[in-house]
Amino acid sequence: MNYFKSPLLTTAIATLGLTFGAAAFAAEKPTVLLVHGAFAESSSWNGVVAELQEQGYPVIAVGNSLRSVKSDAAFLADVVANTKGPVVLVGHSYGGAVISNQIADQEKIKALVYVAAFAPEQGENIFELSGHYPGSTLGPSLASPVVLKDGNKDLYIQQDKFHAQFAADVPAAEAALMAATQRPVTEAALQEPSELPAWKKIPSWAIYGTADKNIPTAAMKFMAERAGAKKIVEVKDASHVVMTSNPQQVAKLIVEAAEATTE
Repeated sequence: MNYFKSPLLTTAIATLGLTFGAAAFAAEKPTVLLVHGAFAESSSWNGVVAELQEQGYPVIAVGNSLRSVKSDAAFLADVVANTKGPVVLVGHSYGGAVISNQIADQEKIKALVYVAAFAPEQGENIFELSGHYPGSTLGPSLASPVVLKDGNKDLYIQQDKFHAQFAADVPAAEAALMAATQRPVTEAALQEPSELPAWKKIPSWAIYGTADKNIPTAAMKFMAERAGAKKIVEVKDASHVVMTSNPQQVAKLIVEAAEATTE
C-alpha cells in the first residue's frame, strides 16, 4: 500500500496543517473546531466558517471519518493537542458524540456547542438515543447497507429522499449536491457505547431546528438540558442541517460560547 496516497493520511496531514496555520491567531480568540456528523461532510459548515472568519476566529472544519466513536474522538483529540491556545468544539449530529468523548486536554477545551447533535451519557449509544422519543423518520430513508470486508456496514441516505429527510430547508440544487457528497457512517459506530462525557466538566450550548426529521426535537432538548446547556436555541422550521440553512444563528451561538468562556 502506498501510504502517501492514503486518503486517511492525506486528510490527517491537511487537517493538522490547517491547525498549525490557524494557531497563529489563537492568542486572541479560541480556535473553533467544527465536527460534521453522519451523511454530511466538512463543507456543510461553509456558511458558519465564513461568519466566524469574518469575526476574526480561526476555524477548522475537521474531517470526520465516521468509523467509530472511539477512533473519531481520538483523531479529534490529536487535532486539539496540536492546536495552540484554547479551542471551542462544535459537533453536528453524530459529531456531538465525538466532541462529548474528549477526555484529554480538557483544560484547552473551553466550550462545547451541540448543533442538532447527540450528547450521550456514559454507556449510551446513538441508536438508542434516536428512539428515546418518537418522531425520527430516518430509518425508512436509508439505503440498503453497504457490507464492508470486515463485516461492518456503511449506512447512506437514499439520494432521492435526502432533500426531504435531511435538508428540507436547503435549496433543492444544493441538497442534491449534499446527497451526492454525503459521507456514510458505520452501523457499529451508531451502536457504540459512549464514554464519560466531556459535558460533565466543560460548559455547553445547544441549537437545533424544530423541523428536524433525523433527531426528534424532544430528544435534543432532553439531551441539552441534561448536559446543563447554558443556552438552548430552537430555530423555527429548520431541518437537521441547521448549520447549512441558518449559519448566522449557529455562528452567533458559537461566538457567545467562545466569549463566555475565554474572557
